[in-house]
Amino acid sequence: MRPGGEGTAPPALLVVDVQIGLDDPVHGRRNNPGAESNIARLLAAWRAAGVPVVHVQHHSIEPGSTLRPEAPGCEVKPEARPVPGEKLFRKHTNSAFVGTDLEAHLRGAGIDSLVVAGLTTDHCVSSTVRAAADLGFSVAVVHDATACHERLGHDGRIFEAQLVHELALAHLRGEFARILTTEEAIGQLRGVG
Repeated sequence: MRPGGEGTAPPALLVVDVQIGLDDPVHGRRNNPGAESNIARLLAAWRAAGVPVVHVQHHSIEPGSTLRPEAPGCEVKPEARPVPGEKLFRKHTNSAFVGTDLEAHLRGAGIDSLVVAGLTTDHCVSSTVRAAADLGFSVAVVHDATACHERLGHDGRIFEAQLVHELALAHLRGEFARILTTEEAIGQLRGVG
């Protein structure tokens, strides 16, 4: 277990599934409407520092999904689009490490620590963070640069998005990752935090 921050090189920024289709009302109410602006701030800081940025895009194989490759919702939101030189991995499962060359790319680039932002906190962000930690990467999650939707419980209760978000982060904290704010992540990148 390496919960983040122990590496000597600055951590790469891993941006997960910031896609238009996740705004579709079919997903229910969402928390943290400022997540995308914080993701844009993280991207600007990492790019200015010349530290690696890696993107993940979900290509769903589920019928009717808003994230199917042929659906307009599969497109990455403008705030989070890769720029030339930034690697993009496309996945079909929740974890960015399953069925992709993400691990090989990170290891080949000498990256041993990650700062993770994106959508959604309880699904693809969580699955990716857990896999990264299990593979020995140091991981930090930027809580105000992630977001999720309300969830339907097994008994029919609706769990509000903010509660789902906070519990997902609580499950990751310590065991799999450190939890940071956007300001803390940028400050640590600049050697201030």
